[in-house]
Amino acid sequence: MGNGVRDADTVGRGAGPAESTGAGDPGGAVPPRPDGETLLPDEEFRPAWWLPGPHLQTVWGTLTRRRRGGLDYRRERLPTPDGDEIWIDHVDGPEGAPRLVVLHGLEGSSYSVYVQGLLETARARGWRGAAVNFRSCARDPNRLGRWVPNLRPRLYHSGETSDFGHVVSHLAAADPGSPLVAAGASLGGNVLLKWLGENPGQTLVRAAATLSVPYDLGAGARYMERGLGPHYLARFLSTLRAKAEDLAARFPEAARRLDLPRARAAKTFTAFDDAATAPLHGFTGAGDYYARSSSIGFVSQIRTPTLCVSSEDDPFLPRSVLDEVRERASPAVQLRRTSRGGHIGFVGGGAGPRFWAERAAVDWLAGRLEGR
Repeated sequence: MGNGVRDADTVGRGAGPAESTGAGDPGGAVPPRPDGETLLPDEEFRPAWWLPGPHLQTVWGTLTRRRRGGLDYRRERLPTPDGDEIWIDHVDGPEGAPRLVVLHGLEGSSYSVYVQGLLETARARGWRGAAVNFRSCARDPNRLGRWVPNLRPRLYHSGETSDFGHVVSHLAAADPGSPLVAAGASLGGNVLLKWLGENPGQTLVRAAATLSVPYDLGAGARYMERGLGPHYLARFLSTLRAKAEDLAARFPEAARRLDLPRARAAKTFTAFDDAATAPLHGFTGAGDYYARSSSIGFVSQIRTPTLCVSSEDDPFLPRSVLDEVRERASPAVQLRRTSRGGHIGFVGGGAGPRFWAERAAVDWLAGRLEGR
């Protein structure tokens, strides 16, 4: 299940003060890029000077932004074909207005601060929104630290795309006059890109945008074993282990499939995914899961206009993967990368912190709807 961003408050509060060097630091000037990719200069994205290094960029928003934000969600329970349920948190608006569908990262939810930031930006344009909570990730609105257990002996993972397809089909059928656009962050971005590549002829989603995608799950998992990566890993794995324990206790089938002792002892994504994620979801092991679920294998097939925003100092992914994505991506995919920004950070300075990537993504989606 590795390589997404965990729900904001937990990672942010656990990370503590970050250093200006370490895993993922850019390490110098950025060379020119060949045609087909836009390297955003710091003149366009000006990182806040008081947040040096990738780690402060990564955790700042989760430390300072309110998880409940200013959104008034309307929750919908959507049954799944296999007898489970997906919880969708809606931001209502004018009838017929565009709807932004947002997919969160690893151990995130509709209450993750970057999800709310995207939806608040969309609402300011007069759009509606829908935050999709992956299975086992929906939060109790009265106790945000508690997740809503799912009803089947499975969880969610970076390559699970059928649930997203189910959601967008449902939204399109319920409101055919409202254009749909989608945005995904980290794990959610990987899911979105994989779905777009699997369905190159789809017409449900007009345009898509992603932030800080872990395109190569295996490379990202290995990268996070160095530098400050183990600190992030410990925070992710604490709740992933708890969910595996809960699933094993409620479903004998799940208890038989996963290797609970190894899952409990896991200190890396690879170890946890090999013991829990892979056997729960029909993969032969972590390597098979990463190979079949990484969006880098699907970006060449995408035909939907898509923006992908990444930072070269993302502490969750080696910079070399971005070069490979550039080589593989179809012409429908517009790649933008900054020299700095961390993982779903992109905090700009000025009179106050500005979360640049969220606005850039929504502005770009609006341009696609307007024919720009």
